[in-house]
Formats: sequence, C-alpha cells, structure tokens
Amino acid sequence: MVTYSALSDQELTSLLRAGDGIAYTEIYQRYKRLLYLFAFKRLGDREEVKDIVHEIFTALWYNKEQLNLSYSLNTYLHSSVRNKIVDVIARKQVSARYVETFNAYRASGQSTTDHLIRQKELAALIEKEIEALPVKMRQVFELSRNSNYSRKQIAEELGLSEETVKSHMHHAMKILKVKLGPLLVLALFIQP
Repeated sequence: MVTYSALSDQELTSLLRAGDGIAYTEIYQRYKRLLYLFAFKRLGDREEVKDIVHEIFTALWYNKEQLNLSYSLNTYLHSSVRNKIVDVIARKQVSARYVETFNAYRASGQSTTDHLIRQKELAALIEKEIEALPVKMRQVFELSRNSNYSRKQIAEELGLSEETVKSHMHHAMKILKVKLGPLLVLALFIQP
C-alpha cells in the first residue's frame, strides 16, 4: 500500500494528474496551512483568505489533467495565491474608488455624465459577479432579489427545500461579499 505522506510533491502531482483523490487530499493537507498563513500575512482577513485558499485548491482539482508544472508544486501554489491576492487588492482599490465617487455623487445631488457612466459600470460589475455564481445559487439569488420571492416561493418555483434555498442565499451573499466588498452596499442603491 502506498503511503501518500511519504511521496514527493512531484509524485503526488503525477498521481493527481491521473485523478487520484487521495493524492489531492495529501497535497491539500500538506499546503493548506502554509498557503493560508502566506495569504493572511498580506490580507489580514480570515474569511477572504479561506476563500482564496479554497479557490486555489478547487482550481487545482478541476484543472488537474492540464497541470504541467515547469517548477515545483510549492512555487505553483504560492504563485497562484499571490495572483489571487493581487486580484483582491485591485478589486478593493476599484471598490474604494467607486464608493468614493458614489458618495461624492450623492453629496452633490447632480447627475453628471461621468457619474452615470460609473453607475452603469458598477451595475455591470455587480451583475457579472452574480452571473458567475453557480446556476442554482444564481437562480435562488435572482428570484429573491429581482422578484422579491419568499424562501417558500423560491423553493416551490425551483423544486428545492426551503433549507436548500436558505443555504444558497447564505453562500451567494458570502461569495458576493468577498468578491464585491463595499460595492455590495452600493448595489442596494443601483439595482431596482
């Protein structure tokens, strides 16, 4: 019997490419804490860091057949986390700019062309993140948001239990909160 914990990263990567779930689990156990600490030092937000690490390992599993490392698995995983951190920081900067512009717009009470363009961009950005949600989760979210359906109505419409609807809404809000941050608050003012 193979002792996965004794295998090298290179051996685990080969097994992972072949679809070995135990090799994937070993890689996860070997690197999750290191990646979490690496990201936490840079972001300082536990939930955001958990989401990043989760996204990295989800992508690793879904792209395992195409995994062709020209460097070590450790370097690959840390680079992936670093890239996600850069994305998060960039998104926060964009969010801050939109929040600042929106607050100035609300304070001035004027509808300038620039503000209207930014409002449309913001709405498009929010809609893009909603469209990126998994299908059922997005359907639940949109029925709740656009149609003001109750949990019971959504459950009947989609053939789900009310608990499943509640879970989908909770996870959708969590995902959107991480992806959009302060922009989620602005969505209340922009969306009908």
